[in-house]
Amino acid sequence: MGFLDVLTGRRKLAGPAPDRLFAITTAHVALTSEHSIYPTGSAAIVFQALATSEFETALREMEEVVKATGGESGTSVSTQDDSYGYRWMTLRNPPASPSVEDLAVGINAVAGSIETAGHGERLLCAVFAFEHRPGGPDQSQGGERTYFIYNYKRGFWYPFVPAPGGAQERSTERELQIKAQIERELPIEPELERWFPLWGIPI
Repeated sequence: MGFLDVLTGRRKLAGPAPDRLFAITTAHVALTSEHSIYPTGSAAIVFQALATSEFETALREMEEVVKATGGESGTSVSTQDDSYGYRWMTLRNPPASPSVEDLAVGINAVAGSIETAGHGERLLCAVFAFEHRPGGPDQSQGGERTYFIYNYKRGFWYPFVPAPGGAQERSTERELQIKAQIERELPIEPELERWFPLWGIPI
């Protein structure tokens, strides 16, 4: 059973409690203040798009909703398809003012629109990007990139830390360390074999 098998619904799973996504809005406080893991101001929601005019119209409406939701904070929205045919809708805060709260509200607005349109089964995951900056938020060079991935069908989060160097390798030891640091704040996926790597994240 692979990551896409679970995410695309080839194995039916119980739906999550909707408030679990928003756990990241409180967990990031502990990540920042206690563990020097800072938000980058970017997040994305991944879903299977439908090649229909109805779905594309709904997608454009979603973008407008997110732009309206994040208008005061200056959140930008873009979309792209990956090599597997999955649609990424990416939200970015202005560099000087990252807001996990605004990103979570925007991501939830997109998910809600997809569900309202009757396509909730096409939701795959949400991804929030962070960096480990032991020198503080103004560290001159970016630190270790850490992604927190929310699986909509499982209703759990898990950390994903790509190993440095560009190869498709992950820092499993670091991921387990982050789990221990944050599991009281986030509903972490209890089955480690479901911590599937997600390569080519565009945020």
